[in-house]
Amino acid sequence: MKAIFWFRQDLRLRDNPGLTKAAQMGSVLPIYILDPHLDKVSRYWLSHSLELLNSALQGRLNVFQGKPLDILLKLKKEYQIDRVYWNRCYEPWRIEQDQEIKKRVDSDSFNGSLLWEPWEVLKQDGTPYKVFTPYFKKGCLQAKPPRYPLPKPSKIDLIPSSGSKGALKVSKHPFELKGKVGEEAARQKLSDFIKNKLEHYKEKRDVPSAECVSRLSSHLHFGEISPHEVWHAAAKWGQNKNVESFLSQLGWREFSYYLLYHFPHLSESNLQKKFDHFPWKWESPHIERWKKGLTGYPFVDAGMRQLIQEGYMHNRMRMVVGSFLVKNLLIHWKVGMDHFWELLTDADLANNSASWQWVAGSGADAAPYFRIFNPITQGEKFDPEGVYTRFFVPELKNLPIKYLFKPWKAPRLVLEEHGIKLGKTYPLPIVDLKESRDKALEAFALI
Repeated sequence: MKAIFWFRQDLRLRDNPGLTKAAQMGSVLPIYILDPHLDKVSRYWLSHSLELLNSALQGRLNVFQGKPLDILLKLKKEYQIDRVYWNRCYEPWRIEQDQEIKKRVDSDSFNGSLLWEPWEVLKQDGTPYKVFTPYFKKGCLQAKPPRYPLPKPSKIDLIPSSGSKGALKVSKHPFELKGKVGEEAARQKLSDFIKNKLEHYKEKRDVPSAECVSRLSSHLHFGEISPHEVWHAAAKWGQNKNVESFLSQLGWREFSYYLLYHFPHLSESNLQKKFDHFPWKWESPHIERWKKGLTGYPFVDAGMRQLIQEGYMHNRMRMVVGSFLVKNLLIHWKVGMDHFWELLTDADLANNSASWQWVAGSGADAAPYFRIFNPITQGEKFDPEGVYTRFFVPELKNLPIKYLFKPWKAPRLVLEEHGIKLGKTYPLPIVDLKESRDKALEAFALI
């Protein structure tokens, strides 16, 4: 029997249910079809990941560009393929596409990306959860536990191909990815996290300079490692506050996919319809200052500059910069979501949409609108020595910690001593925190 295995967001050999099944059935033609929805930074990561996957498949990975149904029908005829296998994706357009393919092609799909399928976890009345804690504790943790990871197939009989070996052409980026991408890098990162960081996770995960997080988000997005492998690697350390806190974060990833599946408009419109009347702005000169990390609030600017320099931002910082955009600047959350989509290596429709709606207050289980993160007190609390902020905002690196998060409060002599000219070497604040907070609460009162 001949099978196609269609790689998608599962660029790995271990714990790959669809690939395992295809290998068991007979000869396998491995393919990848380029996703036109990917943005430039994601493509940069993907190009490296596909190169490594191709090496693991002895140079037999076939990369195509075009409409998946047309490509699959052509390959089915050319290679006399009996069946096509893939692992499921959950973006609305992919679900629609897959349903169409299943009508025309003999195929099977598998769960390679989630611990629980979205339709498996429902309230007693059969409707989906909208609040995370009951979803996770009453739904997920009371459901069938996540399956154990599958081993790498012992043998894959790969079909020689005359097809495309086209590489993914991408422009270079300022951050170096060599050695940081792919299945082996993901497993090494997981091992390092479990051995060296998990025992301090709950206490230090919100401190961006501590680097006490797993940094697995991009690997999970591209499927270079499965959530099942991550879950069981952590869970075997027993029940304690650090393990529970980390597993809960995996639960948030699941919840994002769950929301996208049950509410397919998640990336397009407010889940809470009352926010359709909120006076968010779509245009403002402040947007570019926010994107470039030039708001005059050092903790916000540090987060935005990390995004530019690394294609990544620490989760605490994502909340701080998101709150500043949608609440202090009153800019629509979709502006922020689209910017993150362009620059994050872990750009993921479910996570990105759910997280921005959470910050905006318009989503399921959202932060109350009146919870407005203060970038001064957030910096003082989560970067108490200023290590993170000084690194990404070096023009303020010598400023005493007392003034680091509010340099406009520093005496003129202190600024001069450290060569800082506000408005020239570092910007003055683009808005007043108290005034902008009051405006946000007034706007919220209107709806």
